[in-house]
Amino acid sequence: MSILNRTTISCISWILFFCTVSGQEKMLTKDVAVSLALENNYGIKVAKNSIEVAENNKSILNSGYLPRVTGSAGANYGNLNSTTEYPGRLETDGSPTADIELNGAESQTYNAALSVNYTLFDGLNRFYNYKKLKEQYKLTNLQARETIENTIIQLFSVYYEVARLTENEKVFKQALEISKQRIKRAEYAFEYGQSTKLDVLNAQVDVTNDSINIMNAAQSLNNVKRDLNVILNQELKDLYAVDTVIRFIPRLQLEEYITQAKENNVNLLIADKGLKINAYDIKVNKSGYLPTIGLTGSYGWNLNQSAPSPFVSGQIFPGTNRTSDNIALGASLSWNLFDGGGTTVRVKNAKIAQLNQELLVKQVVLEVHRDIENALEIYENRLHIFKIQEQNVITNANNFERSKEQFQLGRITSIEFRQAQINLLNAQTNKNLAKYDAKLSELQLLQLTGQLLNVAF
Repeated sequence: MSILNRTTISCISWILFFCTVSGQEKMLTKDVAVSLALENNYGIKVAKNSIEVAENNKSILNSGYLPRVTGSAGANYGNLNSTTEYPGRLETDGSPTADIELNGAESQTYNAALSVNYTLFDGLNRFYNYKKLKEQYKLTNLQARETIENTIIQLFSVYYEVARLTENEKVFKQALEISKQRIKRAEYAFEYGQSTKLDVLNAQVDVTNDSINIMNAAQSLNNVKRDLNVILNQELKDLYAVDTVIRFIPRLQLEEYITQAKENNVNLLIADKGLKINAYDIKVNKSGYLPTIGLTGSYGWNLNQSAPSPFVSGQIFPGTNRTSDNIALGASLSWNLFDGGGTTVRVKNAKIAQLNQELLVKQVVLEVHRDIENALEIYENRLHIFKIQEQNVITNANNFERSKEQFQLGRITSIEFRQAQINLLNAQTNKNLAKYDAKLSELQLLQLTGQLLNVAF
């Protein structure tokens, strides 16, 4: 058996293996792919966690509107053993004064207190800060939406690459089948003396090349499928087949989306939200010019159980129990009449930040309009190229069929026939590339108009 024949059989064995693996794959539709990405993608999970943090920050518990309540309690215990001596001291009858011994004299002290502090007015600082936190929550939602949109674009760039390579693989398999038929025809013709051994060898070379093309396509396809699993956070060993059907959005609908881009583009909305946050920053800093009024209240309770103590003439003075409680109310006013100019500087800087944000908004508006114009032109160009490539496939298919007839009649050489086959193969793969390039550019246009998450894929 010749080296070419062994190579051909080996290549065909690999092709059968890849076909068997492909036959075991599950179909992954576009909607399911989007659902898996939204649920499992790590970047989207992080964005959702950021939303949760922002939601916690904007709650009433973080607003400063609630009072501060502090409780405290304490207890002390004492056990006293003592001996009291009176050296040189005599009683009235002339006898020495006896020592006084006190054992196990216990004492306890208990206390509890509750205090409440409430800021009645702080120069509207917490009022504007609370509004600022709400705007930051909305900003975080927009940033999460931006992350989701970018992930969807990334998802479909890989998804459509899987689809393109899948269709290319089918094209290569068709080319291989034609080349295998050529081998049989060339071998029969050689046996009957109608062709030379060179025709057989040329056919075997073409089979080998087509087989290698399939192997390379299958390997690239599996690599891209693993890339898809990374985005979807799925097991790398679970390879999916994808939907190769493409539907384009009507031009009138796209034009309507473009007219609404100013209200829906996420970058414009984020820039506008930053403008509102900076406006609240100015008001928060201005609160330093106003006084702060606070209220305080407290309640305290004490219990003091004292131990017995020695008394004169050998007597012991009994312990006492003392209970007390007290209530206190107060109000305070503080006004930082001059803080060295710190508040003034902060207000000025906040106004400059606001001015910078206004300039940024204008820049973002200009850039978004430019990006939409560019994206629309790219989309229309790629869609036009796709239509041209569709017609080119029809033309090359007709040319191939005529070349096939001429080849079977012996009017053209195998080289000319192979060239017609290669032209058709290139036209088909170019059409596949143009189709998915056009669809991906459409999705990028939809992202710029803010409609990416509102359309069916």
